Amino acid sequence: MTSSQTTPIRFRLTFRKMDGIRFTGTLDLQRSLERTIRRARLPLAYTQGFNPRPRLSLGAALPLGLTSDCELADLWLEEDRDHGGILEDLRLASPPGLEFLDLTVVPDDEPSLQQQIVAAEYLAEIEPGLDLTEAKDRVGSLLKLKTVLRERRGKPYDLRPLVEALEIVSSVSTRTVLHMRLTAREGATGRPDEVLLALGLDPPDARLHRSRLILSTVKVPG
Repeated sequence: MTSSQTTPIRFRLTFRKMDGIRFTGTLDLQRSLERTIRRARLPLAYTQGFNPRPRLSLGAALPLGLTSDCELADLWLEEDRDHGGILEDLRLASPPGLEFLDLTVVPDDEPSLQQQIVAAEYLAEIEPGLDLTEAKDRVGSLLKLKTVLRERRGKPYDLRPLVEALEIVSSVSTRTVLHMRLTAREGATGRPDEVLLALGLDPPDARLHRSRLILSTVKVPG
C-alpha cells in the first residue's frame, strides 16, 4: 500500500423498505442502493481485480411482498465524513420507498453482516375474520409440536426448530397481529409465510412486516 492509499471505512446503514417497493427483489434493491450512493456523491470503495465491484453488502434477504423498518447494509467508503452529513446526502438522493434511518462505523475485522445475523422478527397482520380464541389455539398447538414438516424447493424440512417465538400481540375487531421470531442463519432460515401456512392461514391475505434483525454478540470467525 502506498502512502497515497487509505483503508476504506466500513459503515453499517439501517434503512426502511416501505410499501411502494415491497415487491422489489434483493438484486434490484442492491442496484437501487448503489445508484443512490452514486447520486449522493459518496466515495464508495470498490473491490480489487479485473472486475471491480462496489463494496456494498446487504443483510438477510427480505422476502418479496414484505415491508421493513430494520434493513441493514454494510458499505465501505474511501474516506470518512460527517455521519450526519452522509445520512442527509443519502436521504436527499433516495428514491421513493427507501428511507435511511441510521449510520454507524463498524470495525473492518468483524465478520460479514450475513454471518452476524442470527434471527429476525416479523409482524403479521392476519385476516380479520379469524376468531381470537381460534387464533390463540392455532398458535398454541403449533408451539407444542416437536416437528412441523414443510417443503421448500421440493425438499422436506422441519420448520419447528426455526420458530423461536410466536405470539399474538394485539387483536381488535378488524385485525389480529402475530409476532414471530425466526432463525436467520445460513441453511437455517425461517420464513414467515411458511409459519402462516403451518397455522392454516393464507399468506396473501396477511400483511407481513420485518421489525427487527438480531445480530450475534459472539464474534464469529472470519
